[in-house]
Amino acid sequence: MGMLGRVFMGGLGWAFAGPIGGLIGWWLGGQLSQENGEGGFGVGTQPTQSRSSTRSGDFAIAVLVLMAKVLKADGRVVKSEIEYVKQYFLQNFGVDDAQEMMRLLKNLLEQDYYIYEVATQINRHMQMAEKLQLLHVLFGISAADGQVHASELDALQEIARHLKISTGDFDAIKAQFVKDTSQAYQILEADPQAGDDEIKKAYRRMAARFHPDKVSHLGPEFQKMAEEKFKAINQAYQEIRTQRGF
Repeated sequence: MGMLGRVFMGGLGWAFAGPIGGLIGWWLGGQLSQENGEGGFGVGTQPTQSRSSTRSGDFAIAVLVLMAKVLKADGRVVKSEIEYVKQYFLQNFGVDDAQEMMRLLKNLLEQDYYIYEVATQINRHMQMAEKLQLLHVLFGISAADGQVHASELDALQEIARHLKISTGDFDAIKAQFVKDTSQAYQILEADPQAGDDEIKKAYRRMAARFHPDKVSHLGPEFQKMAEEKFKAINQAYQEIRTQRGF
């Protein structure tokens, strides 16, 4: 087993226990057998369980647990899908983390578990800004092959529902990956018939809700994704401004 990469070096907090901990117990056992300090936590180290202490490792594990369910949504996982996910991980996280994440994902694909049990644990410990970023990452991986398939979209909707993410927030994130004529308005959660002042208010609301600073503690890789989402909000606003001339 190789040394952990940056995403996992901070160790695990709340993901160490509960349903998620049970799913990755085999992996945790391997990490805890490493020399103390090599992976950010060693034998005898007790992870924190505070709601406010979601670490990059907790977040990455949540992504993998939920991504396995998305990949299996149509009843089968094909080699091309796994390759797309692998390339996504390599591009966003580097070799060390990508190898560890793929190892975890392949094991999770062989296990059966219920989304609501995992979501209950996530809801207990993650803030809404973190859950929105989680959904954004899941969409990004689902779209790695150039499109979000219908079965994947259904699974993502189910996950969002269990994570208590509103329909508006779901559609705003979806619009960044599933293109249609009202994409810019969906990203801002704005009515195409709304007045200019309402559009401005919608932009300020979304810019505040999805500001990258709110998930900066999750690490540079996820921070980069948050910045891309924030950029999409600004681009949508500028597109509407150009169309309307204000």
